[in-house]
Amino acid sequence: MSLAVVYTRAKLGINAPLVSIEVHLSNGLPSFHMVGLPETAVKESKDRVRSAIINAHFDFPARRITVNLAPAELPKEGSRFDIAIAIAILAASEQIPREPLEDYEFIGELALSGEIRPVDAVLPAALGCASRSKQLIIGSDNAREASLVDNLPILPAKHLLEISAHLHQRQLLQPLTKTLLSQPTANQQSCLEQPHKEPSGELNEVMGQHHAKRALEISAAGGHNLLFYGPPGTGKTMLASRLPGILPALTNQQALEVASIYSVAGKALRTDINARPFRAPHHTASAAALVGGGSHARPGEISLAHQGVLFLDELPEFSRKVLEVLREPMESGEIMISRVAAQSRYPANFQLIAAMNPCPCGYHGSQRCSCTPDQINRYRSKISGPLLDRIDLQVQVTKIENQQLLSQSGQDPTGSESKLKTESNSEIQQRISAARERQIQRQGKINSQLSSLELKHICPLDPEQQALMDSAINRFDLSTRGFYRVLRVARSIADLENRDRVATEDYQEALSYRISSECRQPL
Repeated sequence: MSLAVVYTRAKLGINAPLVSIEVHLSNGLPSFHMVGLPETAVKESKDRVRSAIINAHFDFPARRITVNLAPAELPKEGSRFDIAIAIAILAASEQIPREPLEDYEFIGELALSGEIRPVDAVLPAALGCASRSKQLIIGSDNAREASLVDNLPILPAKHLLEISAHLHQRQLLQPLTKTLLSQPTANQQSCLEQPHKEPSGELNEVMGQHHAKRALEISAAGGHNLLFYGPPGTGKTMLASRLPGILPALTNQQALEVASIYSVAGKALRTDINARPFRAPHHTASAAALVGGGSHARPGEISLAHQGVLFLDELPEFSRKVLEVLREPMESGEIMISRVAAQSRYPANFQLIAAMNPCPCGYHGSQRCSCTPDQINRYRSKISGPLLDRIDLQVQVTKIENQQLLSQSGQDPTGSESKLKTESNSEIQQRISAARERQIQRQGKINSQLSSLELKHICPLDPEQQALMDSAINRFDLSTRGFYRVLRVARSIADLENRDRVATEDYQEALSYRISSECRQPL
Protein backbone atom coordinates (compact mmCIF):
# COMPACT_ATOMS: atom_id res chain seq x y z
CA MET A 1 0.00 0.00 0.00
CA SER A 2 1.50 3.34 -1.08
CA LEU A 3 0.03 5.25 1.85
CA ALA A 4 1.74 6.46 5.03
CA VAL A 5 0.66 8.62 7.98
CA VAL A 6 3.11 10.60 10.15
CA TYR A 7 2.25 12.90 13.07
CA THR A 8 3.50 16.38 13.79
CA ARG A 9 2.28 19.61 15.41
CA ALA A 10 1.04 22.93 14.01
CA LYS A 11 1.32 26.33 15.70
CA LEU A 12 -1.82 28.13 16.88
CA GLY A 13 -1.17 30.74 19.54
CA ILE A 14 0.46 28.99 22.48
CA ASN A 15 -1.23 25.75 21.49
CA ALA A 16 0.11 23.07 19.17
CA PRO A 17 -2.75 21.07 17.61
CA LEU A 18 -1.96 17.64 16.22
CA VAL A 19 -1.47 17.40 12.46
CA SER A 20 -1.50 14.16 10.48
CA ILE A 21 0.73 14.13 7.41
CA GLU A 22 -0.87 11.71 4.94
CA VAL A 23 1.14 10.82 1.84
CA HIS A 24 -0.24 8.77 -1.04
CA LEU A 25 1.76 7.61 -4.06
CA SER A 26 -0.25 6.85 -7.19
CA ASN A 27 0.38 6.12 -10.83
CA GLY A 28 0.59 8.96 -13.31
CA LEU A 29 2.97 11.64 -14.38
CA PRO A 30 5.46 12.58 -11.64
CA SER A 31 4.05 15.46 -9.61
CA PHE A 32 3.90 16.78 -6.05
CA HIS A 33 0.61 18.13 -4.72
CA MET A 34 0.09 19.46 -1.21
CA VAL A 35 -3.38 20.11 0.27
CA GLY A 36 -4.69 21.01 3.69
CA LEU A 37 -4.50 24.83 3.85
CA PRO A 38 -0.69 25.20 3.63
CA GLU A 39 0.81 28.70 3.50
CA THR A 40 3.73 29.67 1.26
CA ALA A 41 6.52 28.40 3.54
CA VAL A 42 4.77 25.03 3.80
CA LYS A 43 4.30 24.77 0.04
CA GLU A 44 7.99 25.47 -0.44
CA SER A 45 8.83 22.45 1.68
CA LYS A 46 8.35 20.17 -1.32
CA ASP A 47 11.57 21.54 -2.85
CA ARG A 48 13.47 21.25 0.43
CA VAL A 49 12.17 17.74 1.03
CA ARG A 50 12.99 16.56 -2.48
CA SER A 51 16.58 17.81 -2.30
CA ALA A 52 17.04 16.45 1.25
CA ILE A 53 15.82 12.99 0.25
CA ILE A 54 18.08 12.86 -2.80
CA ASN A 55 21.15 14.20 -0.98
CA ALA A 56 20.57 11.65 1.81
CA HIS A 57 20.95 8.95 -0.90
CA PHE A 58 17.32 7.87 -0.92
CA ASP A 59 15.20 7.51 -4.05
CA PHE A 60 12.66 10.26 -4.60
CA PRO A 61 9.55 8.54 -6.00
CA ALA A 62 8.93 9.34 -9.67
CA ARG A 63 5.18 9.06 -9.15
CA ARG A 64 2.18 11.26 -8.42
CA ILE A 65 2.67 12.35 -4.77
CA THR A 66 -0.26 13.74 -2.80
CA VAL A 67 0.42 15.19 0.64
CA ASN A 68 -2.55 15.98 2.87
CA LEU A 69 -2.11 18.03 6.05
CA ALA A 70 -5.07 17.12 8.24
CA PRO A 71 -7.21 18.63 9.64
CA ALA A 72 -7.71 20.57 6.45
CA GLU A 73 -9.41 23.60 8.07
CA LEU A 74 -6.42 24.36 10.33
CA PRO A 75 -3.99 26.91 8.82
CA LYS A 76 -0.45 25.50 8.48
CA GLU A 77 2.54 27.83 8.57
CA GLY A 78 6.32 27.62 8.76
CA SER A 79 8.87 24.96 7.90
CA ARG A 80 8.17 22.75 10.93
CA PHE A 81 6.53 20.01 8.81
CA ASP A 82 9.59 19.20 6.65
CA ILE A 83 10.80 16.14 8.59
CA ALA A 84 7.31 14.67 8.87
CA ILE A 85 6.68 15.09 5.14
CA ALA A 86 10.03 13.52 4.24
CA ILE A 87 9.50 10.55 6.58
CA ALA A 88 5.97 10.03 5.23
CA ILE A 89 7.24 9.98 1.62
CA LEU A 90 9.99 7.50 2.50
CA ALA A 91 7.48 5.30 4.36
CA ALA A 92 4.96 5.42 1.51
CA SER A 93 7.71 4.40 -0.94
CA GLU A 94 8.72 1.57 1.46
CA GLN A 95 12.24 2.89 2.03
CA ILE A 96 11.63 2.96 5.79
CA PRO A 97 9.20 0.83 7.82
CA ARG A 98 5.71 2.17 8.53
CA GLU A 99 4.99 0.24 11.72
CA PRO A 100 7.08 2.30 14.20
CA LEU A 101 5.74 5.68 12.98
CA GLU A 102 2.68 5.47 15.25
CA ASP A 103 4.93 5.88 18.30
CA TYR A 104 6.56 9.16 17.24
CA GLU A 105 5.93 12.79 16.41
CA PHE A 106 8.36 14.68 14.18
CA ILE A 107 9.16 18.41 14.12
CA GLY A 108 11.93 20.23 12.30
CA GLU A 109 13.09 21.97 9.14
CA LEU A 110 15.25 20.21 6.56
CA ALA A 111 18.25 21.72 4.83
CA LEU A 112 18.88 20.72 1.21
CA SER A 113 21.64 18.42 2.46
CA GLY A 114 19.29 16.55 4.77
CA GLU A 115 20.53 18.24 7.94
CA ILE A 116 17.91 19.28 10.51
CA ARG A 117 17.49 22.93 11.42
CA PRO A 118 15.69 24.42 14.45
CA VAL A 119 12.19 25.89 14.35
CA ASP A 120 10.20 28.04 16.76
CA ALA A 121 7.23 27.14 18.98
CA VAL A 122 8.80 23.82 19.99
CA LEU A 123 7.76 23.89 23.64
CA PRO A 124 3.97 23.86 23.01
CA ALA A 125 4.52 21.01 20.56
CA ALA A 126 6.50 19.10 23.17
CA LEU A 127 3.69 19.58 25.70
CA GLY A 128 1.18 18.25 23.19
CA CYS A 129 3.39 15.26 22.39
CA ALA A 130 3.72 14.43 26.08
CA SER A 131 -0.06 14.50 26.49
CA ARG A 132 -0.31 11.66 23.92
CA SER A 133 2.55 9.71 25.55
CA LYS A 134 4.51 9.66 22.30
CA GLN A 135 8.22 10.08 21.60
CA LEU A 136 9.40 13.31 20.00
CA ILE A 137 12.04 13.27 17.26
CA ILE A 138 13.40 16.77 16.88
CA GLY A 139 16.47 18.71 15.75
CA SER A 140 19.37 18.75 18.20
CA ASP A 141 19.28 22.54 18.41
CA ASN A 142 15.68 22.44 19.69
CA ALA A 143 16.27 19.65 22.19
CA ARG A 144 17.20 21.85 25.15
CA GLU A 145 13.95 23.80 24.88
CA ALA A 146 11.85 20.63 24.59
CA SER A 147 13.61 19.18 27.63
CA LEU A 148 11.61 21.51 29.89
CA VAL A 149 8.68 19.11 29.54
CA ASP A 150 8.63 16.26 32.05
CA ASN A 151 7.84 12.66 31.11
CA LEU A 152 8.61 13.19 27.44
CA PRO A 153 11.14 10.93 25.65
CA ILE A 154 13.13 13.28 23.37
CA LEU A 155 15.24 11.86 20.54
CA PRO A 156 17.44 14.61 19.07
CA ALA A 157 18.78 14.13 15.55
CA LYS A 158 21.11 16.11 13.30
CA HIS A 159 20.39 14.50 9.93
CA LEU A 160 17.62 12.69 8.09
CA LEU A 161 19.87 9.62 7.84
CA GLU A 162 20.00 9.37 11.65
CA ILE A 163 16.20 9.20 11.81
CA SER A 164 16.15 6.54 9.07
CA ALA A 165 18.74 4.43 10.88
CA HIS A 166 16.71 4.71 14.10
CA LEU A 167 13.48 3.59 12.43
CA HIS A 168 15.33 0.68 10.80
CA GLN A 169 16.67 -0.27 14.28
CA ARG A 170 20.21 -0.14 12.92
CA GLN A 171 21.52 2.73 15.08
CA LEU A 172 19.12 4.06 17.68
CA LEU A 173 18.92 7.72 18.56
CA GLN A 174 20.03 8.37 22.11
CA PRO A 175 17.35 9.87 24.38
CA LEU A 176 18.17 13.33 25.66
CA THR A 177 19.57 13.52 29.17
CA LYS A 178 17.67 16.43 30.68
CA THR A 179 19.99 19.08 32.11
CA LEU A 180 17.78 22.11 32.55
CA LEU A 181 20.53 24.29 33.98
CA SER A 182 23.03 23.62 31.21
CA GLN A 183 23.88 26.49 28.90
CA PRO A 184 23.01 26.25 25.21
CA THR A 185 25.76 25.34 22.81
CA ALA A 186 27.35 27.89 20.51
CA ASN A 187 25.38 26.41 17.61
CA GLN A 188 22.13 26.73 19.53
CA GLN A 189 22.86 30.36 20.38
CA SER A 190 23.65 31.17 16.76
CA CYS A 191 20.31 29.73 15.64
CA LEU A 192 18.23 31.57 18.22
CA GLU A 193 17.75 35.15 19.25
CA GLN A 194 19.86 36.18 22.22
CA PRO A 195 17.93 35.98 25.51
CA HIS A 196 16.37 39.15 26.89
CA LYS A 197 18.61 40.39 29.70
CA GLU A 198 16.75 40.73 32.96
CA PRO A 199 17.50 43.72 35.21
CA SER A 200 19.48 43.18 38.35
CA GLY A 201 20.46 45.15 41.43
CA GLU A 202 19.54 45.56 45.06
CA LEU A 203 16.66 47.73 46.18
CA ASN A 204 18.83 49.19 48.93
CA GLU A 205 20.99 50.78 46.22
CA VAL A 206 18.20 53.33 45.66
CA MET A 207 18.88 56.45 47.74
CA GLY A 208 16.10 57.40 50.15
CA GLN A 209 12.57 57.19 48.71
CA HIS A 210 11.30 55.08 51.60
CA HIS A 211 7.67 55.86 50.73
CA ALA A 212 8.20 54.67 47.16
CA LYS A 213 10.03 51.53 48.35
CA ARG A 214 7.12 50.74 50.65
CA ALA A 215 4.69 51.10 47.73
CA LEU A 216 6.92 48.85 45.60
CA GLU A 217 6.83 46.17 48.29
CA ILE A 218 3.03 46.37 48.56
CA SER A 219 2.80 46.19 44.79
CA ALA A 220 4.97 43.06 44.76
CA ALA A 221 3.03 41.42 47.58
CA GLY A 222 -0.34 41.61 45.85
CA GLY A 223 0.62 41.94 42.17
CA HIS A 224 -0.77 45.47 41.97
CA ASN A 225 -0.18 47.99 39.18
CA LEU A 226 1.97 50.94 40.20
CA LEU A 227 2.72 54.44 38.86
CA PHE A 228 5.70 56.54 39.92
CA TYR A 229 5.56 60.23 39.08
CA GLY A 230 8.07 62.93 39.88
CA PRO A 231 10.94 65.00 38.46
CA PRO A 232 13.80 63.42 36.50
CA GLY A 233 16.67 61.80 38.35
CA THR A 234 14.74 60.87 41.48
CA GLY A 235 15.02 57.09 40.98
CA LYS A 236 11.72 56.15 39.30
CA THR A 237 13.32 53.90 36.68
CA MET A 238 15.78 52.50 39.19
CA LEU A 239 12.97 51.58 41.56
CA ALA A 240 10.98 49.85 38.81
CA SER A 241 14.00 47.84 37.63
CA ARG A 242 14.45 46.47 41.17
CA LEU A 243 10.97 44.94 41.29
CA PRO A 244 11.86 41.58 39.64
CA GLY A 245 14.55 41.07 42.28
CA ILE A 246 12.01 41.05 45.12
CA LEU A 247 9.23 39.10 43.40
CA PRO A 248 8.87 35.39 44.26
CA ALA A 249 10.22 32.94 41.70
CA LEU A 250 7.85 31.38 39.19
CA THR A 251 6.35 28.01 39.95
CA ASN A 252 7.18 25.17 37.56
CA GLN A 253 3.81 25.50 35.83
CA GLN A 254 4.17 29.28 35.47
CA ALA A 255 7.75 28.94 34.19
CA LEU A 256 6.59 26.45 31.56
CA GLU A 257 3.77 28.78 30.47
CA VAL A 258 6.14 31.76 30.15
CA ALA A 259 8.68 29.65 28.27
CA SER A 260 5.94 28.55 25.85
CA ILE A 261 5.15 32.18 25.02
CA TYR A 262 8.82 32.93 24.38
CA SER A 263 9.03 29.81 22.21
CA VAL A 264 6.05 30.87 20.08
CA ALA A 265 7.55 34.37 19.76
CA GLY A 266 10.80 32.88 18.44
CA LYS A 267 12.77 34.01 21.47
CA ALA A 268 15.57 32.06 23.08
CA LEU A 269 15.11 30.51 26.48
CA ARG A 270 15.77 33.02 29.23
CA THR A 271 18.91 32.53 31.29
CA ASP A 272 16.87 31.85 34.43
CA ILE A 273 13.54 30.37 33.44
CA ASN A 274 12.18 30.61 37.00
CA ALA A 275 12.80 34.38 37.25
CA ARG A 276 9.91 36.74 36.59
CA PRO A 277 10.10 38.28 33.09
CA PHE A 278 10.72 42.02 32.85
CA ARG A 279 9.83 43.84 29.64
CA ALA A 280 10.50 47.54 29.05
CA PRO A 281 9.40 48.57 25.52
CA HIS A 282 10.41 51.97 24.18
CA HIS A 283 7.73 54.65 24.00
CA THR A 284 7.86 54.52 20.18
CA ALA A 285 6.43 50.97 20.24
CA SER A 286 3.28 50.44 18.19
CA ALA A 287 0.05 48.93 19.45
CA ALA A 288 0.81 45.68 17.60
CA ALA A 289 4.25 45.49 19.24
CA LEU A 290 2.69 46.00 22.65
CA VAL A 291 -0.30 43.64 22.52
CA GLY A 292 0.76 41.39 19.64
CA GLY A 293 -0.25 41.10 16.04
CA GLY A 294 1.15 40.81 12.55
CA SER A 295 0.04 38.54 9.74
CA HIS A 296 0.63 35.46 11.93
CA ALA A 297 -0.49 37.07 15.22
CA ARG A 298 2.68 36.76 17.26
CA PRO A 299 2.62 37.62 20.99
CA GLY A 300 3.48 41.18 22.00
CA GLU A 301 5.20 42.73 24.98
CA ILE A 302 2.25 42.25 27.33
CA SER A 303 2.33 38.50 26.69
CA LEU A 304 6.11 38.34 26.98
CA ALA A 305 5.63 40.00 30.39
CA HIS A 306 3.11 37.33 31.45
CA GLN A 307 3.55 36.45 35.15
CA GLY A 308 6.10 39.26 35.34
CA VAL A 309 6.53 43.00 34.97
CA LEU A 310 5.73 45.35 32.09
CA PHE A 311 7.57 48.62 32.67
CA LEU A 312 6.48 51.68 30.69
CA ASP A 313 8.95 54.49 31.25
CA GLU A 314 7.92 58.02 30.25
CA LEU A 315 4.29 56.91 30.16
CA PRO A 316 2.81 60.09 28.56
CA GLU A 317 5.30 59.80 25.68
CA PHE A 318 3.47 56.69 24.48
CA SER A 319 0.74 57.28 21.94
CA ARG A 320 -2.66 57.48 23.62
CA LYS A 321 -4.02 54.94 21.13
CA VAL A 322 -1.25 52.55 22.16
CA LEU A 323 -1.96 52.99 25.87
CA GLU A 324 -5.68 52.43 25.46
CA VAL A 325 -5.16 48.91 24.11
CA LEU A 326 -3.83 47.96 27.55
CA ARG A 327 -7.15 48.50 29.28
CA GLU A 328 -8.84 45.21 28.39
CA PRO A 329 -5.88 42.85 29.04
CA MET A 330 -5.20 44.60 32.36
CA GLU A 331 -8.65 43.44 33.48
CA SER A 332 -8.91 40.04 31.76
CA GLY A 333 -5.29 38.86 31.92
CA GLU A 334 -5.31 37.75 28.28
CA ILE A 335 -5.45 39.14 24.77
CA MET A 336 -7.39 37.81 21.78
CA ILE A 337 -5.84 38.61 18.40
CA SER A 338 -8.26 38.06 15.53
CA ARG A 339 -7.24 37.50 11.93
CA VAL A 340 -9.21 36.36 8.91
CA ALA A 341 -7.76 32.84 9.02
CA ALA A 342 -7.82 32.24 12.76
CA GLN A 343 -7.94 33.70 16.24
CA SER A 344 -5.02 33.49 18.66
CA ARG A 345 -5.42 33.85 22.40
CA TYR A 346 -2.34 34.72 24.43
CA PRO A 347 -2.11 35.04 28.22
CA ALA A 348 -1.19 38.53 29.44
CA ASN A 349 -1.37 38.46 33.22
CA PHE A 350 1.28 41.13 33.73
CA GLN A 351 1.99 43.65 36.46
CA LEU A 352 2.15 47.19 35.05
CA ILE A 353 4.78 49.52 36.47
CA ALA A 354 4.86 52.98 34.92
CA ALA A 355 6.89 56.16 35.41
CA MET A 356 6.17 59.71 34.33
CA ASN A 357 7.26 63.30 34.87
CA PRO A 358 4.82 65.91 36.25
CA CYS A 359 5.19 68.02 33.09
CA PRO A 360 6.96 67.85 29.69
CA CYS A 361 10.21 69.34 31.03
CA GLY A 362 9.93 67.36 34.25
CA TYR A 363 10.57 70.22 36.69
CA HIS A 364 7.02 71.36 37.47
CA GLY A 365 6.88 73.54 40.56
CA SER A 366 10.49 74.74 40.34
CA GLN A 367 12.06 77.78 38.73
CA ARG A 368 13.50 75.56 36.00
CA CYS A 369 10.03 74.74 34.63
CA SER A 370 9.06 76.70 31.52
CA CYS A 371 5.95 74.68 30.60
CA THR A 372 2.70 76.53 30.07
CA PRO A 373 -0.52 75.27 31.73
CA ASP A 374 -1.83 74.25 28.32
CA GLN A 375 1.29 72.16 27.62
CA ILE A 376 1.02 70.48 31.02
CA ASN A 377 -2.66 69.69 30.48
CA ARG A 378 -1.97 68.16 27.05
CA TYR A 379 0.90 66.14 28.50
CA ARG A 380 -1.17 64.70 31.34
CA SER A 381 -4.29 64.15 29.23
CA LYS A 382 -2.45 61.49 27.22
CA ILE A 383 -3.21 59.16 30.13
CA SER A 384 -6.95 58.58 30.13
CA GLY A 385 -9.02 58.35 33.28
CA PRO A 386 -10.05 54.70 32.68
CA LEU A 387 -6.41 53.66 32.30
CA LEU A 388 -5.30 55.57 35.40
CA ASP A 389 -8.23 54.09 37.31
CA ARG A 390 -6.74 50.62 36.69
CA ILE A 391 -3.46 51.56 38.40
CA ASP A 392 -3.78 50.62 42.06
CA LEU A 393 -0.94 52.67 43.54
CA GLN A 394 0.06 56.17 42.37
CA VAL A 395 3.15 57.35 44.20
CA GLN A 396 4.93 60.67 44.05
CA VAL A 397 8.73 60.36 44.00
CA THR A 398 10.27 63.60 45.29
CA LYS A 399 13.71 65.09 44.89
CA ILE A 400 16.33 63.81 47.34
CA GLU A 401 17.46 66.39 49.87
CA ASN A 402 21.09 67.56 49.65
CA GLN A 403 22.00 66.36 53.12
CA GLN A 404 20.55 62.91 52.44
CA LEU A 405 22.34 62.73 49.09
CA LEU A 406 25.69 63.56 50.67
CA SER A 407 25.04 61.07 53.44
CA GLN A 408 24.18 58.35 50.96
CA SER A 409 27.40 58.92 49.07
CA GLY A 410 29.38 58.26 52.24
CA GLN A 411 29.86 61.79 53.52
CA ASP A 412 27.73 64.23 55.45
CA PRO A 413 28.27 67.94 56.06
CA THR A 414 30.33 67.17 59.18
CA GLY A 415 32.74 65.05 57.16
CA SER A 416 31.97 61.77 58.90
CA GLU A 417 31.00 58.63 57.02
CA SER A 418 27.57 57.06 57.23
CA LYS A 419 25.94 54.01 55.72
CA LEU A 420 22.25 53.40 55.32
CA LYS A 421 21.47 49.95 56.64
CA THR A 422 18.57 48.50 54.68
CA GLU A 423 17.27 45.07 53.85
CA SER A 424 18.66 43.02 50.99
CA ASN A 425 16.50 41.77 48.11
CA SER A 426 16.43 38.25 49.55
CA GLU A 427 15.07 39.49 52.88
CA ILE A 428 12.34 41.52 51.20
CA GLN A 429 11.57 38.62 48.86
CA GLN A 430 11.05 36.28 51.81
CA ARG A 431 8.50 38.65 53.33
CA ILE A 432 6.70 39.06 50.01
CA SER A 433 6.72 35.29 49.40
CA ALA A 434 5.20 34.74 52.84
CA ALA A 435 2.46 37.30 52.09
CA ARG A 436 1.68 35.65 48.76
CA GLU A 437 1.61 32.22 50.39
CA ARG A 438 -1.03 33.49 52.81
CA GLN A 439 -3.07 34.75 49.87
CA ILE A 440 -2.85 31.43 48.02
CA GLN A 441 -3.86 29.46 51.11
CA ARG A 442 -6.77 31.79 51.84
CA GLN A 443 -8.25 32.33 48.39
CA GLY A 444 -6.22 30.36 45.84
CA LYS A 445 -4.97 33.48 44.05
CA ILE A 446 -3.10 36.71 44.71
CA ASN A 447 -5.02 39.78 45.85
CA SER A 448 -4.91 41.67 42.54
CA GLN A 449 -6.99 38.86 40.97
CA LEU A 450 -9.80 38.95 43.54
CA SER A 451 -13.28 39.66 42.19
CA SER A 452 -15.63 42.18 43.77
CA LEU A 453 -17.77 39.36 45.17
CA GLU A 454 -14.75 37.70 46.78
CA LEU A 455 -13.65 41.01 48.28
CA LYS A 456 -16.96 41.36 50.12
CA HIS A 457 -16.20 38.18 52.03
CA ILE A 458 -12.44 38.62 52.39
CA CYS A 459 -12.47 42.33 53.29
CA PRO A 460 -15.62 42.98 55.35
CA LEU A 461 -15.90 46.57 56.54
CA ASP A 462 -16.83 47.41 60.12
CA PRO A 463 -18.79 50.64 60.83
CA GLU A 464 -15.63 52.71 61.31
CA GLN A 465 -14.15 51.47 58.05
CA GLN A 466 -17.44 52.01 56.22
CA ALA A 467 -17.46 55.63 57.35
CA LEU A 468 -13.84 56.03 56.21
CA MET A 469 -14.51 54.59 52.75
CA ASP A 470 -17.76 56.54 52.39
CA SER A 471 -15.87 59.77 53.07
CA ALA A 472 -13.10 58.76 50.63
CA ILE A 473 -15.55 57.91 47.84
CA ASN A 474 -17.28 61.29 48.14
CA ARG A 475 -14.17 63.38 48.71
CA PHE A 476 -11.96 61.86 46.05
CA ASP A 477 -14.64 60.75 43.59
CA LEU A 478 -13.59 57.10 43.64
CA SER A 479 -15.20 54.94 40.97
CA THR A 480 -16.55 51.49 41.73
CA ARG A 481 -13.40 50.00 40.24
CA GLY A 482 -11.26 52.36 42.31
CA PHE A 483 -13.11 51.40 45.48
CA TYR A 484 -12.43 47.69 45.01
CA ARG A 485 -8.81 48.35 44.10
CA VAL A 486 -8.37 50.15 47.41
CA LEU A 487 -9.72 47.05 49.16
CA ARG A 488 -7.24 44.82 47.30
CA VAL A 489 -4.30 47.03 48.24
CA ALA A 490 -5.43 47.16 51.88
CA ARG A 491 -5.66 43.37 51.92
CA SER A 492 -2.06 43.17 50.63
CA ILE A 493 -0.87 45.58 53.34
CA ALA A 494 -2.52 43.40 55.98
CA ASP A 495 -0.89 40.28 54.50
CA LEU A 496 2.52 41.93 54.69
CA GLU A 497 1.86 42.62 58.37
CA ASN A 498 0.58 39.04 58.87
CA ARG A 499 -2.89 40.17 59.92
CA ASP A 500 -5.93 37.98 59.33
CA ARG A 501 -8.28 40.95 59.28
CA VAL A 502 -7.72 44.23 57.47
CA ALA A 503 -7.26 47.05 59.97
CA THR A 504 -8.46 50.64 59.58
CA GLU A 505 -4.87 51.87 59.21
CA ASP A 506 -4.46 49.47 56.25
CA TYR A 507 -7.34 51.19 54.44
CA GLN A 508 -5.89 54.59 55.30
CA GLU A 509 -2.51 53.64 53.87
CA ALA A 510 -4.14 52.17 50.75
CA LEU A 511 -6.07 55.42 50.22
CA SER A 512 -2.89 57.44 50.58
CA TYR A 513 -1.54 55.70 47.47
CA ARG A 514 -4.81 55.88 45.58
CA ILE A 515 -5.65 59.55 46.00
CA SER A 516 -2.36 61.00 44.78
CA SER A 517 -4.18 63.01 42.18
CA GLU A 518 -1.60 65.63 41.18
CA CYS A 519 -0.44 63.49 38.26
CA ARG A 520 -3.90 63.44 36.67
CA GLN A 521 -5.58 66.73 37.55
CA PRO A 522 -4.99 69.81 35.40
CA LEU A 523 -3.49 72.87 37.01
